Amino acid sequence: MPKTSCRTDGCRNRTRNHPRRTLALATTALAAGIALSAPAAATTSHADGVALHPQAVTAAQQQAVLNYWTPDRMAALTEPSSPDQPPKSGPDGAPWAGADTLGRTVGRFFFTDHGEDATCTATVVTSANRSTVVTGGHCVNSPNLLGEDNQWTTNVMFVPGYRDGRAPYGKFVGRLGVADSTWLRYDAIDSRRYDGHDQAFVVLGADPRGRAVQDVVGAAQRIAFDRPGDRTMHEFGYPRSASDPARGGLPEYTGARLAHCTGPAREDPGTPDFPEPRGEWGTVCVMGGGASGGPRMTGFDPVSGLGTVVGVNTHSAFLTPSGEVCDDTDAPACERHLVGPQFTSAITRPLYEAAQHVD
Repeated sequence: MPKTSCRTDGCRNRTRNHPRRTLALATTALAAGIALSAPAAATTSHADGVALHPQAVTAAQQQAVLNYWTPDRMAALTEPSSPDQPPKSGPDGAPWAGADTLGRTVGRFFFTDHGEDATCTATVVTSANRSTVVTGGHCVNSPNLLGEDNQWTTNVMFVPGYRDGRAPYGKFVGRLGVADSTWLRYDAIDSRRYDGHDQAFVVLGADPRGRAVQDVVGAAQRIAFDRPGDRTMHEFGYPRSASDPARGGLPEYTGARLAHCTGPAREDPGTPDFPEPRGEWGTVCVMGGGASGGPRMTGFDPVSGLGTVVGVNTHSAFLTPSGEVCDDTDAPACERHLVGPQFTSAITRPLYEAAQHVD
């Protein structure tokens, strides 16, 4: 099940996804000598609010992560497809069938959180070290389902261009997590305080040939801060579910393939009981769990497959066409939006600068 926070305006999903794992799986893995997490490492917090956390630093640690993500373990995070399901596509959700460049820069993001395997989505962005991806904060650090015991995720691995279980450009292990220090106290309840901080960067290790991810995929998406949110946006992700039952079981909603939504973005106004901070934007979209951390782009060119990442997907909001929170989420005029924080100079830029300059 995706991690959820049920509020008076309905259950608001954090759009990552992780199934419940059994204690037997963890016990078996330990008995087999498989590393369930990287060795404990200290988190460094800077005065500008940037928190740095070493993930798999040494060659041995990185190899342990690659060994952990066996084909069977990765397949367990992909839902069964329904071959008899008739295709259905629209601006609110469709398989990505455009430029290959986009598919190379966006990938599936695997990790372990509180002993459970999970997936999000991440994007290669232009960076000085050519090794930086952006994703959701809760894909890098989060509390347990009770909103307690914040931990950094482990066994972090990025697979650009993931499709049907294949890794056409290889697998890249997370070397350093970069998040906002405020986010490290996220409690799954105080949305106004924390939701604007739900963003993070990960610096990846090189592939077995010593190449950075940007050099392997041959491209990177631009990143920008303080851009207006009320624009036509393109959102991408690897969801494992769809809010539209008619699309459940299609490959692009099982985690197997990249999905896409596009349309005018609206800002999530929150509710009096559960207010949102300013700057949570997104378009109508049926992508569910697993799409967290996927890019929200402006100025996207479907021909070149390049655009500017101005935010990330983090949660759903049910809004009317006028942008108000729905009183009844089942009403015909109520539309599910996939929203998340718009990147800012105050929060995002320090994280990005810290990540991109890691050697």
